[in-house]
Amino acid sequence: MSEHNSLPYHLAIIMDGNGRWALNHNYDRTHGHKRGIETLKNTITECKKLGIKILSVYAFSTENWKRPKEEVDFLMTLLVYYLKNEIDEINKKNIKIRFIGRINELPSYVIDEIIRAENLTSSNNDFILNVAVNYGGRAEIIDAVNSIIASGISEIDENNFKNFLYFKDIPYPDLIIRTGGEKRISNFLLWEMAYSELYFTDVLWPDFSKEDLYKAIYDYAQRERRYGGI
Repeated sequence: MSEHNSLPYHLAIIMDGNGRWALNHNYDRTHGHKRGIETLKNTITECKKLGIKILSVYAFSTENWKRPKEEVDFLMTLLVYYLKNEIDEINKKNIKIRFIGRINELPSYVIDEIIRAENLTSSNNDFILNVAVNYGGRAEIIDAVNSIIASGISEIDENNFKNFLYFKDIPYPDLIIRTGGEKRISNFLLWEMAYSELYFTDVLWPDFSKEDLYKAIYDYAQRERRYGGI
């Protein structure tokens, strides 16, 4: 069965290019990450205006621990700062925020803010923001397999396998956008993206504007989704 969609219900974004943006403007890399937060806030606003219901963003991968310790520490501090200063506004806008990944491996001060943010917004139902932190697609699949083994289930199929994934209760992404010019998935949502539409742009994440978002969605709207059919 073929299908035309004018709007993705679930949009996912690989937010790439903060560091290169900063270097291009003669700033420290940390300044690029700060600008990236502002872009995320604007993108959330535009997604809600458009009627998109779920936004999932790749904030910190399992591979990002390889970066210099100073940058990793800054990213953790920036996440906590964002949650402390923005969570009340997020809650007022009826947004549910959720974190996916190996959250238990994060520093305790980060875990505390994540739990507080999730608890505060847990009953919101207008929009879902999924933030992937210490996330890897392969790690998610391995975690799911280990959970299945621990549960004692002897037979598994695609439908009940989903119940052990981080995204077990929401639809898979319709559209995945990657900014920054790279044309790869980088271990993001490997199971969930089986039939997602992909859109790549050279625009670095801090420069990703409302117009860039609309351009990606317009491109998506022109595509025909067949899901393996004719």
